[in-house]
This record gives sequence, structure tokens and C-alpha cells, in this order.
Amino acid sequence: MQIKILEEPKLEFANGTHICPKAGIETLGVYDKNDEFRQSELRLGIVGRGEGVDLLDLWLVKCQDGIEAKESKYPNLFRGFGGFSQHYGFYAKFLSGPTLTRTIQKSELNKTLKIKSREERVNVCVDLYFEQIRFLAEYRPVDLIICVIPNDMFDALTKESLSTDSEDSYDENDDEDTPLNITEHNFRRLLKARTMHLGKPLQLILEKSLSLDKVNKGQQDVATRAWNFCTALYYKGNKTIPWRLVEESYKPKTCYVGIGFYKSRDKETVSTSLAQVFDEFGHGVILRGSPVQIDKNDKRPYMNEEQAFNLLMNALKEYDHALMQMPARLVIHKSSNFRDEEIEGFTRAIESKGIRLKDFVTVMESRIRLYSYEQYPPVRGTYLSLSESKAVLYTKGAVNFYKTYPGMYVPSPLEIRAFEHDSSLEDLCEEILGLTKMNWNNTQFDGRYPITLECSRKVGEIMKYIDPNEKPQVSYSFYM
Repeated sequence: MQIKILEEPKLEFANGTHICPKAGIETLGVYDKNDEFRQSELRLGIVGRGEGVDLLDLWLVKCQDGIEAKESKYPNLFRGFGGFSQHYGFYAKFLSGPTLTRTIQKSELNKTLKIKSREERVNVCVDLYFEQIRFLAEYRPVDLIICVIPNDMFDALTKESLSTDSEDSYDENDDEDTPLNITEHNFRRLLKARTMHLGKPLQLILEKSLSLDKVNKGQQDVATRAWNFCTALYYKGNKTIPWRLVEESYKPKTCYVGIGFYKSRDKETVSTSLAQVFDEFGHGVILRGSPVQIDKNDKRPYMNEEQAFNLLMNALKEYDHALMQMPARLVIHKSSNFRDEEIEGFTRAIESKGIRLKDFVTVMESRIRLYSYEQYPPVRGTYLSLSESKAVLYTKGAVNFYKTYPGMYVPSPLEIRAFEHDSSLEDLCEEILGLTKMNWNNTQFDGRYPITLECSRKVGEIMKYIDPNEKPQVSYSFYM
């Protein structure tokens, strides 16, 4: 048994490295600044009612001009937003205006909100937004589309009937589990799934999140909201990345695959497998697998040998198509234990492609807790090895760069189990810590799960709404 604190992984930007996305973008510029395929002008389609569109216009101007940091003794945590500009940081600008905007009539919205059945309200609201999104996607040169959700519509979509109240709080990040996501008949997921074939990523935002005067309960400060909002738009509209993990020249080229499962919306049919394929820099591809079995004892889904083989073969085919070469090493992350059939299927696929190194790693909740002598919880990166194949890792915790613990609740660590591994357990945990920083929907770098599994959850939420015969988008930007 050994305990140590792993070093915070560095990120690469245009002109150097830093551990923090905000500081890196601000002082070093986005990583893809010099990419010939990068767009320095992002054309924003906008859909919403008149009041929401006006609020968004003011918010976009404020984001482009910059927003001061809130008063705090933790300046690295609550960093001001320097602005979205072609001459600074993102080295890009937003383009929007009346020709790229579609307004939903207030009278139509008011009629919709009076519908008693919540399921019907969701369907009709999706129809309202879909028609305007479709027009922009088909007839206007937009890179992505922002949907502004009215506050009263939000309230109506989060109530089972018009006579009940929702007690859920709201976090303004589009990728969070907000009350827009509380049931399986869900506005956000259904809208993203229905518009996916149009080929334009969506960003949903509530009108109350666009306020510059006050912070609603559960919301972040204005500058932090601007950081997350603009970074998400940049990634979704550009299809390039604002930062990446630093490349270690001595390490073999690695392909990371996250394996996940999702149930049908009625929660009755069998789960379906998913694969998220990432190179070592964070470029990703989403693949849908086949329906799988459920273990009779622990009720967890799993793949048989042939399903595991086929899913990984398809994943490697996409990797080869993107990079025109096979990786030297393959890492598979799952949130459940690897079964013998899965290991055999994955191994057969790896060997057939001549890949020499492999690591099969489970990342799950841990029941073990560590306690610090200090005022704060254990530091992020705290690593406790329990054996050669099992360890505890704190991905959430006190952060030295922030000089505080940036959470509200006592953090719980992850348990890392290596089933088949050519790399050391410590190296695998260092990689997981780095992959928690590859979520371009959040510029606070202490993510809980690696992007391989974080992506799996987000994709599964929306994939269940996509018809089995429809080919889903492969880019993560359509799911986040």
C-alpha cells in the first residue's frame, strides 16, 4: 500500500503549456489558433422568443467585450473573462444578426404552455423549436444554433402537470442534469436527437442564465458563465479543440476507448452498447453498438465475445480512418468490471490489428475515504495503491492552484481496477487524471470522470431518442 499525490497534468495551448484552461487560453491562446481549418468567425444561428433573443444579443456583446472577475480571495478560481475577440485568447469572433435569427411567436408559445399533459407539452415545444432550427440549418450559413429557453416554458416542461411545482434547482451549464432532464420524455435530449440529422450542433440556454445584474440560486458567477459558454460555442462551432493534453514523446501512440451502455426510453428493452474513441489529444468519435445482455445477478449489462470484438473492430476502423494509422497502444475504460467474454473479444480485435500494448481499466465509485489533517479534503490527484491492479484516486478535492476546495460537498474518490494491463497502475491513474480535463463544456479543470466515461453518459442520454435505423452523428459536439 502506497499513497502519493500525482502531479496536475499540463494542457497544451498555442504558445505553451498550463494546467488551467482559463489561464492557458487567456495568456497563451487556444491550441488550434494556427490550424488552417479553424474558423476565426463563428456564425451563430439563434432561436427564441423576442425577449430571449434580445437578452442573448446583450449577453453576446458582453462576452465579446469581457467581464470582470467577481470579488474573491481565490482569483485563480474566479478568473475574469477577457472577452471573445479575434485579437486575444480565442482569436475568433461571433457573427449574428436578424438574418441568422428565427423568433418563436409568443402567442404560439403561450398556447403550448397551457397543454395539461407534460409529455404533450414537451412534444409541441420540440416541434416549435425544430421548425426554426431546420430553417436555419437548411437556408442560412450557420456553424451552430443557440436555443434560448423562456423561463415560463422551462417551468412548464419540468412539471408533471400544470398543478404541480418543481423543486429542482437549475445549473446553467447545458451539459448538466437540470430539470430539463428529469424524465425520460425530455425536451433537451429529444430536441438534440431530432435535429441531429441537420448537422448543426445546438447550445441550449435559459433566459434567466443571461442575466448580467444578478446571480440566481444555483448559478455560477457571470465571468465563469461566460468562460464556459464561449468555450462550448468555440468547440461546437469550430470542430477543433481549444486545448489538448501535452504529448509525451516517449509514450507510444495511444487510442482511448470508453465503453458504455444505455437503456431504451421505456427502460424495458435491453441495453445497447456504446464506444467513444479518443486519440491522446482528445479528438473523439462516437459509435453505437448492438443490444446486449443483462447479468441476472447484478443486473448490469455486458457484451458477449462477438459483440465486444465487433464493437472494438469498428472503433479501430474509425481511428484508422481519422489518423491513417493504427495505435501502438489501446486503453479501454469501463464503469463496470470486465467479464471474461469481453476480455476475449477485445483481445482478439487488438491482436488482429497488430496492436502490441493494451490496458483494460474499470473506473467506478470507491467506498474508501481518506482524511486530511488540513482544513480541506484530500488534494486532487491523491493516489492510494491497494495492490498492483487496484487503486483509489481523488479526481475531485482541494486544488493547490485554486488555493481552496472548489466544491460544496465532501468529495468521494474513484476506484481504479486494471484487469489486463501492460502499463503501471500509477501511469493509468495519471492518464485518467489528465482525461478529466478534456471536457470543453467546463473550464474548471477538476472534472470527476475521464472524458471517455463522461462522454459515454452524455451520449447515452441522447442516443436513446435516436431511431435505431438512423445513423447518429459521430462528433461529441452534438451530444454535449
